[in-house]
Amino acid sequence: MLARVRSRTIVGINSFPVEVEVHISNGLPAFDLVGFAHSTVKESRERVRSALKNSSFEFPLKRITVNLAPADVKKEAPLFDLPIALGILVATQQLDKKTLEDLVVIGELSLDGRIRPVKGVLPISMDAQEEGEENILVPLENGPEAYLIRKLRVLAAESLERAVNSLRNNKEELYFSQPENIKFLGTPVQETGDFEEVKGQENVKRALEIAAAGGHNLVMLGPPGSGKTMLAKRFPTILPKMSFEESLEVTKIYSISGLLKEKDYLIKERPFRSPHHNISPSALIGGGKTPRPGEVSLAHHGVLYLDEMAEFKKEALEQLRQPMEDGEVTISRLMGSFTYPSHFMLIGSLNPCPCGYFGDPFKKCTCSIAQIDNYQRRISSPLMDRIDLYLEVARPTYEEITSKGKGESSARIRKRVTRARIIQLNRFKKTGIFCNSQMKPSHLKAFCYLNPGGQKILKEAFSAFSLSARAYHRILKVARTIADLENSKDIKEEHIAEALQYREPVENLSIYESPQLSSIYKR
Repeated sequence: MLARVRSRTIVGINSFPVEVEVHISNGLPAFDLVGFAHSTVKESRERVRSALKNSSFEFPLKRITVNLAPADVKKEAPLFDLPIALGILVATQQLDKKTLEDLVVIGELSLDGRIRPVKGVLPISMDAQEEGEENILVPLENGPEAYLIRKLRVLAAESLERAVNSLRNNKEELYFSQPENIKFLGTPVQETGDFEEVKGQENVKRALEIAAAGGHNLVMLGPPGSGKTMLAKRFPTILPKMSFEESLEVTKIYSISGLLKEKDYLIKERPFRSPHHNISPSALIGGGKTPRPGEVSLAHHGVLYLDEMAEFKKEALEQLRQPMEDGEVTISRLMGSFTYPSHFMLIGSLNPCPCGYFGDPFKKCTCSIAQIDNYQRRISSPLMDRIDLYLEVARPTYEEITSKGKGESSARIRKRVTRARIIQLNRFKKTGIFCNSQMKPSHLKAFCYLNPGGQKILKEAFSAFSLSARAYHRILKVARTIADLENSKDIKEEHIAEALQYREPVENLSIYESPQLSSIYKR
């Protein structure tokens, strides 16, 4: 007899429908599984056999053939244990096939028949609902994750025996209801510190506010002890809250990566990823024999913080260029291409040299000229050209450290940032972008009007600093954000002047002798 059960598999960040076909025929006892299945899927045979026997069901001593269609899509992960087991029960007439009509089934089985949680339930549920499915059966622990898709009727079970008995008698027993307390993944903002604790560094706080308001990339250069890491770790406290749609996108990535913790169903706070400098290029960007999202995708809609950027492998840093520009990562393998979203803000910190004290007025640098030159060359010009804001961070003075007053709180800064983001959301309606940093050249023409004074300053800066087209566009984007923070419709001279101050320093200092520019571009 032939039985069919609908299921789905994960490919990249999306899911695709899979039909589990189970055929039982006379012959020597065998259990064959075909359909381009990974070794983790082929292991299902032993789990299914033990789970059926330990759940008091009959396992047929016949020839069992399981096909996972379509055969040209590789299937990975133990998603198909439960649909295979239910298919065997239908094929042996231990379960009515009508009970599985209009039902998508996923789940891993333990040897004693318990249904174990699996990765990727959220993207599976989202895609199933978009393709017209109405019901899905998932492991009980994955129920809240699937329940986020409200138009989908979620059935959840903790064991194979419970699932089968309920499907036979009363399917409504499996309907999942919203849990009373849904927790959220991510460190609460209150636990990461507050900007009011930072003494001095007003220019750095201003740059971080601009970066948060427009979604811009930022790099800080300064000696050890200047507060770069402290400032970066407080950066999430001024970021606007994620929308529900953004939360779903981020949660999808964490779901397929297996990073959703127990009882954490929806990621509410923007991710803040801070990988170690020994990270491999594939772990940073994504990849591996079986492609998985990297840190740039795990930082989607959030922050990727690279502490001591020059210590990272040059190959890894260079691979950041494409996702920074395109907002997505495409990984090609023999089995196909996988695309993961990667709209993140890059926050980097740098020492000026290996010892950290080159140019410091108080401590002597112990590095040779060759060491300094080699250290600074680790960050290439094409990568720095993709940085919107670049600033030098000086160590706070004694008076600033010992002052009793508090700085401006993160809550107040966040209000201004949120107000600027709302302006951008209204501006970019129906364009597919959400903040200034995502603007394309066509958007710059439409949304970045310069008055004559601003045009004159930018023209002189373009010639004096030998700016690239990309640098020119990034200056306009930063100036647009500064104007938004001031609720200004047009970009004025002072907005361009401030944006120019955040460009990467140029080695040829003679350009700053220009009388028109020296007053606005200071180190």
